[in-house]
Amino acid sequence: MEGNTIESDDVVGQGEQLLRRAGQSGVNLIVDLEFSHNEIIGKVAQDFPDNSWVIFNAEAEGDNVASVLFQEQEGSYLAGALAAMQTTNTADPKINADKVIGVIGGTAGVGIDKFLVGFMQGAQDIDPDIEVLTAYSNDFADPAKGQQLAQSMFERGADIVYSVAGGTGAGVIQAAEEANHYAIGVDDNQDGSAPGTVLTSVLKRTDLAVESVVTDYAAGNFPGGETVTFGLKEDAVGLTDFEFTKDAIAPETLTKLDQLKQQIIDGDIKVWNVVSDGYPDFYQGN
Repeated sequence: MEGNTIESDDVVGQGEQLLRRAGQSGVNLIVDLEFSHNEIIGKVAQDFPDNSWVIFNAEAEGDNVASVLFQEQEGSYLAGALAAMQTTNTADPKINADKVIGVIGGTAGVGIDKFLVGFMQGAQDIDPDIEVLTAYSNDFADPAKGQQLAQSMFERGADIVYSVAGGTGAGVIQAAEEANHYAIGVDDNQDGSAPGTVLTSVLKRTDLAVESVVTDYAAGNFPGGETVTFGLKEDAVGLTDFEFTKDAIAPETLTKLDQLKQQIIDGDIKVWNVVSDGYPDFYQGN
């Protein structure tokens, strides 16, 4: 199986043009990682019925279009539970006496809020008295804004801040390092960017999901017209292995996280998904 890539400096604005170029390129399977193409891809796919199309992080219509969603709220739930347990571990010099943690989203909307709500649910399931500060940077590439928002949360008593804001999160990590507190990364393993400061990162294994879809396609099992989800059960979301912070986390906390993960996989814990469930009463937003 051979493949090629089509790139652009403006994948949003040139969405239809890029997809049509892909359809005309002679390949059989087109994988689109840009969620904003969810309406365009269904339209273009109709004009290329012999091709199979996949869109990630969004749902699209079409018998020859497969949609792939991640259960990011499940990984965020574990991060919230960890933060709630760690914020009471005052033996850790990075932890203060206040039961306050924070989360910063890039923009308000269900795609980002599913992370925030999952984080809040995980924290409050551990301790309903935990206060979770929330804010939005309204930018995914502004470290200075991330640093400012995180500093404000640390000044208000938070000692752990989770960033769901792309490149803006670099500023959150910097603020945590300067304040001698913790940040939590997202999507990729950011633990090594500031060893000992990034408590963990909430991973999203896009590579694993792409491999799964391509393997199914090659085997003649392409899920056209369907939505496929990847979560904890598929090991496509989750936390890092605490390479630089494991010594700061109590063994019973790690055991509890393993138990919570299994309960989510088994269906004993239902993590709130704002995409399908709407917003819960405990979410106050910003």
